[in-house]
Amino acid sequence: MVNVSIVIPAYNEQDRIVDCLRNAVCQSVAPYEVIVVDNKSNDRTCELVKRFIDRHSGSSCVRLVHQDNEQGLIPTRNFGFSVAKGDVFGRIDADCMLKPDWVEVVTRIFEHDPNAMGATGPAVYYDMPAKRLGLEGDNKVRKVTYRADDDKVLLFGSNMAVRSSAWEKIKDKVCRDKPDIMHEDIDISLHLLDQRLKTVYCEHMITGVSARRMDTPFASFRKYMERFKNTFDAHPNHTRAHDTERTLYALYPALRAFYPIYQNYLRFRHIDPARRIWRKEQSQIQTR
Repeated sequence: MVNVSIVIPAYNEQDRIVDCLRNAVCQSVAPYEVIVVDNKSNDRTCELVKRFIDRHSGSSCVRLVHQDNEQGLIPTRNFGFSVAKGDVFGRIDADCMLKPDWVEVVTRIFEHDPNAMGATGPAVYYDMPAKRLGLEGDNKVRKVTYRADDDKVLLFGSNMAVRSSAWEKIKDKVCRDKPDIMHEDIDISLHLLDQRLKTVYCEHMITGVSARRMDTPFASFRKYMERFKNTFDAHPNHTRAHDTERTLYALYPALRAFYPIYQNYLRFRHIDPARRIWRKEQSQIQTR
């Protein structure tokens, strides 16, 4: 059976790290390990992770490691991959809420397709309403626009997995992106394609993510969207038929206006969307 390590880079993630860990370990198939890679956090992130580990000492596969040499997502991600011991490295963000069958789905993908070297799937936005409709929309957008070259799959950083053997082939080639202007997940994808390694998309590989990116000023949002072009500019031998950022630009005004309104509603109703998103599925696992 394929062993799945989940790697979570973390910098000042005290608000969601415990919810993230709770979802990562409450799985129909247990992960081989869950590694939180702290990157010089100066809030309570490490304290909360240590407390989680202590409270689940008999059953938890969570461990905390530190990457203090360099600030940044890419060196932190790379360090996490370097200490992971699984056959497959899952990479998510510290505010992601994995669907309770995520490890099971990822395991099945890599067991059933020995040629699959990277895998990704859609996201549901747990802090927005109409979640089923949102998931369907995200799935369609990623299926169509998250592609490069001759319809090759691009990985999504909040919901991706890479076979450890594939990482070994590209780990010294991935861009370090010192100016921090690229999408590191797309960079990994293009380096995998450079090595003729197969990437796959699975609509059942689902994670919950926050829509908080839409709650930023347009100048900041535009700068983030420019990362798509910057990444492909750094890989001129790759092309794309669809510009994902155009879809996101179209969605931005409505979501920018509605997001804070819905957050106020959640606070008024005392609803924690991160805890609520997979409650039904988690209860089914816990009663087995």
